[in-house]
Amino acid sequence: TILTDIEDLDLYATSRERRFRLFASIECEGQLFMTPYDFILAELNQMLSETPPVWKGSSKLFRNLKERGVISYTEYLFLLCILTKPHAGFRIAFNMFDTDGNEMVDKKEFLVLQEIFRKKNEKRETKGDEEKRAMLRLQLYGYHSPTNSVLKTDAEELVSRSYWDTLRRNTSQALFSDLAERADDITSLVTDTTLLVHFFGKKGKAELNFEDFYRFMDNLQTEVLEIEFLSYSNGMNTITEEDFAHILLRYTNVENTSVFLENVRYSIPEEKGITFDEFRSFFQFLNNLEDFAIALNMYNFASRSIGQDEFKRAVYVATGLKLSPHLVNTVFKIFDVDKDDQLSYKEFIGIMKDRLHRGFRGYKTVQKYPTFKSCLKKELHSR
Repeated sequence: TILTDIEDLDLYATSRERRFRLFASIECEGQLFMTPYDFILAELNQMLSETPPVWKGSSKLFRNLKERGVISYTEYLFLLCILTKPHAGFRIAFNMFDTDGNEMVDKKEFLVLQEIFRKKNEKRETKGDEEKRAMLRLQLYGYHSPTNSVLKTDAEELVSRSYWDTLRRNTSQALFSDLAERADDITSLVTDTTLLVHFFGKKGKAELNFEDFYRFMDNLQTEVLEIEFLSYSNGMNTITEEDFAHILLRYTNVENTSVFLENVRYSIPEEKGITFDEFRSFFQFLNNLEDFAIALNMYNFASRSIGQDEFKRAVYVATGLKLSPHLVNTVFKIFDVDKDDQLSYKEFIGIMKDRLHRGFRGYKTVQKYPTFKSCLKKELHSR
């Protein structure tokens, strides 16, 4: 009866009053009080209330939300991983989260990501002031990580090349069963974020199916590419071949990009432009770069240069993508330093593999072009 009376009070309360009552955690002689932390949670909850459910996601999700959302450090790493993964890898990623194999991912399963990325990061920590490292962990993960390891498995000893590899390597049942036992503890330590609300609803009870997960990853790749493309297109349907070259070479370890840019400038005197579909298809191809390299090896092209027709055929065999003749010709003109219309695949793959580390390395960009960060800000605020 008392509970019913309390719920009935909401009928007489304003929205602000209901909100205060919802988050106030202290009661003294019948009066409710908020702690400072309650106030922060209330404001954060208000911000996250505008997050749409996953089935309403789109390739404009992040642009529409703008400042109305929050992303944790481990989610930031997860989002960066998505940008460089082939579509075929989306199923692998989903299965890594789906620890009970029921074709659905719940909030607790997704939060295993927090622990795996945290352990990966701790292995990278340099020796030093333990107090300062503990403070850094608090900033990045929201809590003091325990000094004793919770993942005492052989998998932890493996040195992985990337966070994605860490996920793949650490999918043993023993590891996940260990984390599953601590899932409630992990959940209680984690503050809701835009992604958690987007995937699992405001109450955290919804489950994520593969179709929605796939669409989210595809939309994110498309959104980031759209922002990059639009920052150069100036409202047109195409970007110039030279701009395409600059975007390709950004985030690589190529110090003198002027040689490649001049190749395009003089080899393609009449600009035809690169469309967004061409632009997107090329970056989908780059996300399949390892399969492409294997295909070239199978065709015995490893020790020699290849022509445009061979390149297109190898791309299609490895990835199922059909790159347009103009796009392939542009790529050849960028990297064909000796101008024999042949591509040294080792040099090309080496440069492009560097680009796939776009979020995890700090290469400098050429200052005469706008940085991606400034372009992103401009694009967000213009909408």
